[in-house]
Amino acid sequence: MTQLSRFDQVLESVEDLSVDEQEALIDLIRHRLAERRRDAIAANIVQAQVEYQAGKVLRGTVTQIIDELRK
Repeated sequence: MTQLSRFDQVLESVEDLSVDEQEALIDLIRHRLAERRRDAIAANIVQAQVEYQAGKVLRGTVTQIIDELRK
C-alpha cells in the first residue's frame, strides 16, 4: 500500500467522524505532536550535556568561537 493511498484512507475515515469527534481527534493529534516535540527537545538536551561533559562544545564569545573554528 502506498503512502498516499494510506493517507487517503485516513482522510476518508476522518470524514466519517462527527464534527465533535473530528475536533477531539485534532486536539489529540496536537497534544501528541507537542509531546513528541518535548521528547525531541529533551533528547537534544541530554545529547548536548553529554557533548559538553566530553569537551566537544566550544565556549566563548562569538568572536572567540569564530576564531577557533577558523583554526
